[in-house]
Amino acid sequence: MSMTDLIRNSQVWKSIFRHPAPRDRRNRVVVMLTNVFLHLHPVSVRKSGIALSYTWCMGGLTFFMFLELTVTGVLLMFYYRPTLEWAYNDILLLRDVATLGILRELHRWGAHAMVITIWLHMYRVFLTGSYKPPREFNWGVGVLLLVMTLLLSFTGYLLPWDQLAIWAITVGSNMARATPFLGNEGPGATFLKVGDVSLIHSGSDARFLLLGGRFVSGETLLRFYVLHCVAIPLAAAVLIAVHFWRIRKDGGISGPL
Repeated sequence: MSMTDLIRNSQVWKSIFRHPAPRDRRNRVVVMLTNVFLHLHPVSVRKSGIALSYTWCMGGLTFFMFLELTVTGVLLMFYYRPTLEWAYNDILLLRDVATLGILRELHRWGAHAMVITIWLHMYRVFLTGSYKPPREFNWGVGVLLLVMTLLLSFTGYLLPWDQLAIWAITVGSNMARATPFLGNEGPGATFLKVGDVSLIHSGSDARFLLLGGRFVSGETLLRFYVLHCVAIPLAAAVLIAVHFWRIRKDGGISGPL
């Protein structure tokens, strides 16, 4: 008996892997349905549905870019400090010294690539009619993932703390004043009153919540850092799991029309 067979027949191996490698459809079903990661994917798919000329592989590339950004983002957190005193200098360090600048560039260009691939993925899904019943729910999940991706790009824009980032966030956050019912200049804000007191004003609207004040400051930097590194990635990871799971429940990747 070879060393490989000894390892696979050991109790330790069997406690981790409950079933052997899939060799036929029946065994493959059991393996995939009892694995926390594999069960998100369909047991089998149509060959025409995974053709590169049909899928463009944009969904898989988008997920790969998310994983790459997660890994490089965690590594960047070891070097970056979200404070007014250190943020800009840490970016200079990451650009010129730390890891020869490669780590930050991988994260930066990976973020650009993810925005491109997710747009192309949505475009492909629309062209092939993959949003139609019974997949309309998953289309909604995909739209939310698109919004999450754009929010990740937006919140990450401030972290270098240079003039371009500060003014870009100033302009972008001003749009929040026009948020319906949540912005002090948005539609519906005038109806949210208790007597003569408005519940939505410049000190309590969506822009104030986003910035942590009336203008871009250290509070804004900290809030955008937490949103970019914790809140939005966690929400995106949950939606990605639901997205993959729903593909399986809807019968796998949709085939050509």
